[in-house]
Amino acid sequence: MEQHSTYKTIEQAIQFLMANQYEQPSLEEVASYVHMSKYHFQRLFKQWAGVSPKEFLQFLTIERSKQALREGQSTLDAALQAGLSGTGRLHDLFVKIEACTPGEFKNQGKGLTIYFEQIHTPFGPAVLSETPKGINMLSFFTNFSEEESLIKEEFPYATLQRGLGTNGHLVQKYFQDWEVPTQKIQLALKGTPFQIQVWKGLLQIPAAQFLSYQDIAQIIHKPKAVRAVGTAIGKNPIAYLIPCHRVIRNSGVLGNYRWNPDRKRMINGYEAIHL
Repeated sequence: MEQHSTYKTIEQAIQFLMANQYEQPSLEEVASYVHMSKYHFQRLFKQWAGVSPKEFLQFLTIERSKQALREGQSTLDAALQAGLSGTGRLHDLFVKIEACTPGEFKNQGKGLTIYFEQIHTPFGPAVLSETPKGINMLSFFTNFSEEESLIKEEFPYATLQRGLGTNGHLVQKYFQDWEVPTQKIQLALKGTPFQIQVWKGLLQIPAAQFLSYQDIAQIIHKPKAVRAVGTAIGKNPIAYLIPCHRVIRNSGVLGNYRWNPDRKRMINGYEAIHL
């Protein structure tokens, strides 16, 4: 009964934030709306939503701004329409959440060259995409053209170049000889701050070892956000290099995998033998 009451409280808070996002309500205003102290509300909201009320509001603001930029509005108009005081705050939000500037998002890859190519792994074919900042996608696939379409959808004005970039060659070589390269493989992570925090947590899992979703939540210092951690892991865009395959349920069951649970078993079996 208490859980249901808490759920309804968080639901009301989310509805309030969505309805009043253009006014950029403060933590005190949202907490007052649901008749709670701001400290208790902040703690409860993070526990249930996986992010703070401020972060949730930032995500709403970013989505509104992105829509305005897609419609051709200037960065100033997009900022004001989203309830921000100017382009400076919009710039900071985009860099923090989207890992790009508002101008870069508006250009949608214009002037950007992206290398993409199929590579061979012991676990099946994969498509690798690389921007000048690093690898932004590594995905096992069944249809190469569908993966290419996803890249074009995210960067409609970019120049797509078949082939491997510097980091792509390092990854391909690693899958061939399993020797860790002396040169670091650069990743271009793009996601919410919480997602990136989870993905960085995954990088701490050694080969041929397992951690649970609860373990990852502990690593990122959000022990109660287990469900949100699972959601973030399911959206990991870079297979194998960010080892979400090494996360299992508390019961010891391997669980789901974005690229097929059978492949997850195959990868972990291979690592147990070879690594």
